[in-house]
Amino acid sequence: MKRDQFIRELRKIAKDQGKELEIYEDKGKGSHYRVRFDGKITTLKSGEYTPGYVRLVKKQLGII
Repeated sequence: MKRDQFIRELRKIAKDQGKELEIYEDKGKGSHYRVRFDGKITTLKSGEYTPGYVRLVKKQLGII
């Protein structure tokens, strides 16, 4: 899964749960993005995401 696909998935989850999602493309270092989901913040790297990485980010954001 690519980063753009994952961001689309996060947007759908936020909409379904009625929570706020913010993507900061200019706050991360280099090509990294910062993501705020319902008050929790994490960093998204660029490139291809493994299922383990997707699970890790979702856990950090409190989705899982």
